[in-house]
Amino acid sequence: MTAPWTWEFGGYDPKKERVVEALCTLGNGRFATRGSAPETVADTLHYPGTYLAGCYNRLVSNVRGLQIVNEDMVNLPNWTALRYRCLPEGGPPGDWLTPDDPSLRHCKVILDLRGGTLTRRMLFQDAQGCRLGVTHTRLVHMGDPYLAAQRTAFRAYGWSGSIEAESALDGDIANAGVERYRDLAGSHLTDHRAGVEPEGVAWLSCTTSSSRTRIGLAVRTTSLPPVPVATSCTGSAAVLAFALPISRGQPAVLVKTAALHTTLDRPTGDPLGRAVESATRAPDFPSLLLSHQTTWKRLWSEGELSVPGEPGRIVRLHAFHVLQTLSRHTAELDAGVPARGLHGEAYRGHVFWDELFVMPYVTLHFPEVARALLMYRHRRLPAARAAALQVGGRGAMFPWQSGSSGREETQSLHLNPRSGRWLSDHSRLQRHVGSAIALNVWRYGQTTGDTGFMHGPGAELLLEIAGYWADTAAFDQASGRYHIRGVLGPDEYHDAYPDSAVPGIDDNAYTNVTAAWVLARGLELIDNLPAARRAELLGLLDLDREALDRWEDLSRRLYVPFHQGVISQFEGYGGLAELDWDAYRARYGDIRRLDRILEGEGDTVNRYQASKQADTLMLGYLYRPAELHALFARLGYRLDDETWRSTVAYYRNRTSHGSTLSSLAHGWVLAHQKGEEAWPYCEEALLGDVTDIQGGTTGEGIHLGAMGGTLDLVERGVVGLEACAEGLRIDPVPLGDIPRSTFTFCYRGHRGIRVRFLPGRLGISVPASPHGTVQLILPHERKVSVPAGKQRWFRLPPG
Repeated sequence: MTAPWTWEFGGYDPKKERVVEALCTLGNGRFATRGSAPETVADTLHYPGTYLAGCYNRLVSNVRGLQIVNEDMVNLPNWTALRYRCLPEGGPPGDWLTPDDPSLRHCKVILDLRGGTLTRRMLFQDAQGCRLGVTHTRLVHMGDPYLAAQRTAFRAYGWSGSIEAESALDGDIANAGVERYRDLAGSHLTDHRAGVEPEGVAWLSCTTSSSRTRIGLAVRTTSLPPVPVATSCTGSAAVLAFALPISRGQPAVLVKTAALHTTLDRPTGDPLGRAVESATRAPDFPSLLLSHQTTWKRLWSEGELSVPGEPGRIVRLHAFHVLQTLSRHTAELDAGVPARGLHGEAYRGHVFWDELFVMPYVTLHFPEVARALLMYRHRRLPAARAAALQVGGRGAMFPWQSGSSGREETQSLHLNPRSGRWLSDHSRLQRHVGSAIALNVWRYGQTTGDTGFMHGPGAELLLEIAGYWADTAAFDQASGRYHIRGVLGPDEYHDAYPDSAVPGIDDNAYTNVTAAWVLARGLELIDNLPAARRAELLGLLDLDREALDRWEDLSRRLYVPFHQGVISQFEGYGGLAELDWDAYRARYGDIRRLDRILEGEGDTVNRYQASKQADTLMLGYLYRPAELHALFARLGYRLDDETWRSTVAYYRNRTSHGSTLSSLAHGWVLAHQKGEEAWPYCEEALLGDVTDIQGGTTGEGIHLGAMGGTLDLVERGVVGLEACAEGLRIDPVPLGDIPRSTFTFCYRGHRGIRVRFLPGRLGISVPASPHGTVQLILPHERKVSVPAGKQRWFRLPPG
């Protein structure tokens, strides 16, 4: 793994194959296909999968005698399927070959980030010494969001005869990629029909069982040399069979060109007819490859983030997967930010709060995509209002897990694979997801200057979320403070107080502080609205002067608990028992999922001062130190540097890092403290999926939030780039292992502003445009400007 733009996986290790499949997924923001070998089928080692953004389906499962409903992102028919075997002249046919065949002598998988292609090279050798070389090259077209292609080249060494090959379009597919979901229903596709057109284009249509999304897939398979084709079909598959002559110096080639259309497309139409037409008319493979690579070249010119060394290679891989999941094609869909990308079935393809970590990068580089992702939330505003009403509240209560409709999709039961027990799941009480949405809205507005959005859908989102917090908080006369009770924080471990039959904890510091921030920003936004729009919104939301005065009071008097001179994660946290961390590490080694370990022992993490991931410390990830201090001051608390340092140290020693987001947040916070301890956490965030650090989770889908967060770590964390009302703030935080970086970004109409961050120096280049001068705020509040069409360099103070 040495080239800056390629990732190579040498050899073949079946135990790591699912991780390779996830990391080598190819997509275009509309759909993605896992990097599985075409010869394989879904089993314990391999998992082919193709997923369409926004394509969900609900099924009912029976668990512990209960009927539970889960909505999943649907695994679509497999367009890549190909099997083959050798027919030597005068000899019997060989076995169907796969990477697991004992005749495999060599295997290398190459992911090309620059051109967006996946190549798998294999060499087989039989007992007689006859060898067959096979090279698969795959793309999911970034220019045409409906097309994908796969070219397979066969080369004979030391023999001649033919290759018997079968190109299949397989619709006998279920969602079965996550072991702990295996007891749940997974057959989402129904009403299969398959056939082959006279021109040799195989087709398949099917429908999701409950959401009734109709899917049309067509595959054109061509061969070189051209040979007669035999076809066969079942109810759920179409197969084209080829006998390809092959000899030394005469290779054989098969090309599969796939087209995917559904009734989710806009404008709607007949998906099968469109798929057959698209596959039939698609250009040949060299032309598709060229146009695909050209689109990626343009995409990288807007989205590349250049960092030296191995961290830079990993950052580029992370950007690649973010771009494949969220592209301009995503903006045409009703789709959000799936926590595990379009790379697998973990978390059922749902949308959580991970956009909080991904949106800063997307907003800076692709603001139109960021706007579309916020509109996904806006279209679900009616469902969020209904959810708030259902619990007797007002405003908008967004779900912890979202999918197709905006209703709460969080499972009611989850399996502890360690104990084998199904347990009640209360994670839906993470109401802080609303604050994450509001923060993304605000940052989008600050970065883009898009007043049309901020005065329209953005205002509706932010103000409705603020309204929910205003209605949820309860005033306590004795303390003179407002309280938010019965919630979960980002930690997720603590879903109730010890021995309590009622789920939820009170006054989670992260929840309360971010709620106060939302309320303050809501008031600021109302003041900045045009008079007519202000009157309209206040009327629609039934906000009078008394209601706004309550917002103001809440934003200054929400309760934040403290104990032992540190911020308490929630009220009562300091009274919980201390865990013997050394004993548990000695007994179990990896204790990232401490909750499962304790439950397996008949205990509960609710009894201990032990957190799954950054919770209180997430405040240091979201807000610059000065901003965080000001937030606490507005709430009537003094948060000095010493208190914050003590808080960071306190939770560092009580966190198991059971989430890939945890090390990212810890590294970020420690970097801002200019501590040497920061890099190990940052490095773990970078390596999370590359090394499958969570032990088997990457194969179920990459962690998009953590990947996007590492991009944000460079741009907003190390370079310190952040838009604010006064201009573009740049306040670097030196991190020795990321000494320099270069990237371009968009800001308030400007496109292609280039940043060159070097030790002690910063270069800003603003392309010529009609949008005028860019105002910068450098360290120590030094205000400077860079006119359009100019470049300026600035010296930075020592770190």
